[in-house]
Amino acid sequence: MKMHLIIRRFAGLFILLSLVLTHYHSPNWLWFTAFVGFNLLQSSITNFCPLEIVLKKLGVGGSCSGGEKSGGSSCCAK
Repeated sequence: MKMHLIIRRFAGLFILLSLVLTHYHSPNWLWFTAFVGFNLLQSSITNFCPLEIVLKKLGVGGSCSGGEKSGGSSCCAK
């Protein structure tokens, strides 16, 4: 699976999880939602994503499928 799909799934999961926790536990979980949103915004501007670094170190999503050639640091940075 491509790295950008994994990152989008993690972001969506974290946002939904924080909204559920906000509803059932504490409104302070909205800060976590804001953190995820801010991280998505900054990664779209700077192309730096901490989750991508962690996933690469764990060996998850590091291969390009379909014979794509990597032109930069990541096969999905096109």
